[in-house]
Amino acid sequence: MENLKDLKFNEKVQLLNRLKAEKDAVILAHYYVNEDIQAVADYIGDSFFLAQKATELKEKTIVMAGVYFMGESVKILNPSKNVLMPDIDADCPMAHMVSIQKIKEVREKYDDLAVVTYINSTAEIKAYSDICVTSSNAAKIVNKLKEKNIFFIPDKNLGDYVKKSLPDKNIILNDGYCPVHDEIDASDIKAYKGKVKIFAHPECRKEVLDLADFIGSTKAIINESGKYDDVLVVTEEGIFTELKKKFPNTNYRKLIKKPICNDMKKLTLDKIIDVIENNKNQVNVSEEISSKALIPLKRMLKLGA
Repeated sequence: MENLKDLKFNEKVQLLNRLKAEKDAVILAHYYVNEDIQAVADYIGDSFFLAQKATELKEKTIVMAGVYFMGESVKILNPSKNVLMPDIDADCPMAHMVSIQKIKEVREKYDDLAVVTYINSTAEIKAYSDICVTSSNAAKIVNKLKEKNIFFIPDKNLGDYVKKSLPDKNIILNDGYCPVHDEIDASDIKAYKGKVKIFAHPECRKEVLDLADFIGSTKAIINESGKYDDVLVVTEEGIFTELKKKFPNTNYRKLIKKPICNDMKKLTLDKIIDVIENNKNQVNVSEEISSKALIPLKRMLKLGA
């Protein structure tokens, strides 16, 4: 393979396109990855869109440009596909912030219980769950469940947002969180209140969400924010690539301390080319875990549609 660092961007794109054709590969990318990766991705979206899209693809190799739980989800939904990660060490800390033991303890305590698992979780945790959700459909899906008691894992902030939205449900919170969103300080947002529209992701803390004019998933923020002239966006800064492309006339404001997911930023164009060329960083999930985790993921796709 050519020495990638010596190639210009357009030369890398040409090489990538050739490799994709040769290897029958397709690239899925999350909104939080670097701009150059979003530029070459075949499909860009949030966790729900990417999980859904992965089930529709004809290509035999799927490159999941995101963090590891996303690669696991794609593999579970498509066991016959060859799923590759540009960086196998790009992980989501929140995905590990709940234990199987904790799930078992809550199940023993409540009879009428559904374990609702945010897609930002490990395959093993999904295997012990009743249904998966994303930030775009969490409240919608929980509202459809017959169970009154809901153990929402692993994100306490998204869980609290769902709890506020659905007062008739008894939502039991876990203590996990997204370090990127949880560190956003309400004091950095207060100065904007009443001056611009404030759009926030539900992984943020309650005091941040209380200041927001709109709360929604990455996709929802993108779709709704274009209706306004002046918007403060309170989520990971990778979203601005899509925002500026889709709504160039909207004035998008950033927080002074940019929320950055360092794991998403580990991914590079060179790494994508490398994994396709050399079939590296394959995602494998054991048949036992995969068969169990497939059930809550399929329920999510059905109820979230």
